[in-house]
Amino acid sequence: MGAMNAPLSIDTSGTDREVASWIWHHLVPPQGQAATIQGELLRAVEKLRWEAQENGNANWDEGFLILLAFLEDRLGGQAGVGDADRQTIQEDIHRLRNFSPLSALDDGLGDEFSEGFDGDIDAELDDDRLPYVDDDLYDRLEHFVVAFARANPVALPHVANPRLLR
Repeated sequence: MGAMNAPLSIDTSGTDREVASWIWHHLVPPQGQAATIQGELLRAVEKLRWEAQENGNANWDEGFLILLAFLEDRLGGQAGVGDADRQTIQEDIHRLRNFSPLSALDDGLGDEFSEGFDGDIDAELDDDRLPYVDDDLYDRLEHFVVAFARANPVALPHVANPRLLR
């Protein structure tokens, strides 16, 4: 969606879910980066959610790190965000950023499992090392995106990052 097609004012009435849906349908293009900061924030959250839940972060690359940095900068760096919310944002982004790819775990588990492995890989792995797949963290970030949109109800232009290919 080009900047000329983006609505100037964001409908921030309704629940967080309704506002997020409005942003998704009006400000997030089917492909490529959004023309607005509000749209790009939500696109980033949903790209990260999809990659973890559907792919186990198997396609993780620099693009996802760029999305995390964008979220951290825009959500955590905005005026009016309290210390507790800023800390929550930082902790959530830290959790998303710091995981062991399943391929690395597979490579490193062979020797461990040569003796005593009962076939239950879930029992052998530390959940804190796996890609985060539960909705709660992504929903929390979505809430912060909606709070950003409510604090900035006029669509803010987003300049596409040429290094971001996701």
